[in-house]
Amino acid sequence: QVHLVESGGGSVQSVGSLSLTCAASRYLYSSYCMGWFRQAPGNERDVAVTNSTGGGNTYYADSVKGRFTITQDNAKNTLYLQMNSLKPEDTAMYYCAAKRLPTGTEWACRQGSLYPINFGVWGQGTQVTVSS
Repeated sequence: QVHLVESGGGSVQSVGSLSLTCAASRYLYSSYCMGWFRQAPGNERDVAVTNSTGGGNTYYADSVKGRFTITQDNAKNTLYLQMNSLKPEDTAMYYCAAKRLPTGTEWACRQGSLYPINFGVWGQGTQVTVSS
């Protein structure tokens, strides 16, 4: 079982930037759908951005499109999230998540298949707080 560890959260003022890192405990031999979810107090956990390790499927929620960028370094088993132009409404606990994509199931890393229940591996979360 792969384990995920997030880092990089913190506090920043509005329009500032933060970078998050998600390190996997081992090399992901198979294709995985990995991404970042976030959950604000009193709200459900929602997908922010996802990416397939094999490439070709990247999803950004409308609320983060144009401000957040997901990248990955497969050699380091690491996923990154660059967050720019942060807003107070971005304040949340951010979770890294992953699910394996068996051959032929790349569709499972596209909109419509990106609910928290679809992901079986989660990090412990890192807090992001944006003040106005």
